[in-house]
Amino acid sequence: MLRYQLSHWEWESFFKDIDVIIVGSGITGLSAAIHLKEQSPRMKVVLIDRGPLPIGASTRNAGFACFGSLSELIDDLNHSSREDVLELVAQRFEGLCRLRERYSDAAIGYQAWGGYEIFREEDAPLYAQCLSVMEDFNKDLRPLIGKDTFVQADAQLPATGLQKVSHLLLNQAEGQLHTGQLMQTLLRKAQSLDILCLGGITVTAREEINGQVVIRTDHGWSIQAKLCLLATNGFAKTLLPELDLQPARNQVLITDPIPGLKLKGCFHYDCGYVYFRNVGQRILLGGGRNQDFSGEETTSLDPNLPVRAYLEQLLRQVILPEQATKIDRWWTGIMGVGPAKKPIIREVGAHTVAAVRLGGMGVAIGTGVGERAADLLLGRG
Repeated sequence: MLRYQLSHWEWESFFKDIDVIIVGSGITGLSAAIHLKEQSPRMKVVLIDRGPLPIGASTRNAGFACFGSLSELIDDLNHSSREDVLELVAQRFEGLCRLRERYSDAAIGYQAWGGYEIFREEDAPLYAQCLSVMEDFNKDLRPLIGKDTFVQADAQLPATGLQKVSHLLLNQAEGQLHTGQLMQTLLRKAQSLDILCLGGITVTAREEINGQVVIRTDHGWSIQAKLCLLATNGFAKTLLPELDLQPARNQVLITDPIPGLKLKGCFHYDCGYVYFRNVGQRILLGGGRNQDFSGEETTSLDPNLPVRAYLEQLLRQVILPEQATKIDRWWTGIMGVGPAKKPIIREVGAHTVAAVRLGGMGVAIGTGVGERAADLLLGRG
């Protein structure tokens, strides 16, 4: 890493008299910055990120506008109370509604094509379990959603082109969006409010000295601000080792365009650990970290070849059987997870707030988490 000292011009124009510095310029960090400037327009707010783009999950996710498949909710009940699970579903659904209302469906590329859960022959016990609780969840969620959330959808199987799939359950209130359009929309909004967004700055340490937050960088220089928000999600453990949080890497692929592609919508498999969708005429497929939990508990963006082989097998045998489909691109993303799917929004210093551990739900809850963290930073939370 190139180490150098800031010039007088750089210091004066970019880093002098910062009111709030936000570390992490993903959905959470940008939402917090926008909320701060809307509340206090004269504030100087600066966002920094280690990558030229947010390098964790915000620009590297699958674009699922989702709030939980039935099997995922059942799995969540093994770690949280029913009340907490339903509360988180409400936060996710309301967060998606707020995102759509605030920026418009066109601006974020939203499509209300539903969220499906697939069950193969070997998943028969899990499918039966889902059916046994479906009406209870529909009853609980009806006041929030306004209709039955989950319905059986086996009749739609032939239209998907999927093979070796026995059953489909449909979440009628889910959709998909365009991750790049979403982030561009947030960045344009931030820039319109005179929020400074800078990439390529890795934070190595944070201190609070004489009523100021001092951010040490890998370039060898420091930044001072009155207040600090840490919104680095899966990377937060580096700066906040005391948090109950682990990074969780996901492998993701996208195919070349497929003429005549039938599949449309978002699809969940294996309690949500595997997910796929159409992106226009392409298939995006990702996840599979439950095939190697320990190997994927990392902030490295390197590939996990066994997990990638597992995903490619699903692509060839289940999603696009008997098709000579080429994979256009692979990538990885880093989430922040913990023992329960509940974000951490709390003070971690006299002048610092953390908003991390979004549990793979950043698209749904990132806006709300960022705004709540901003309010806490201002003493209004």
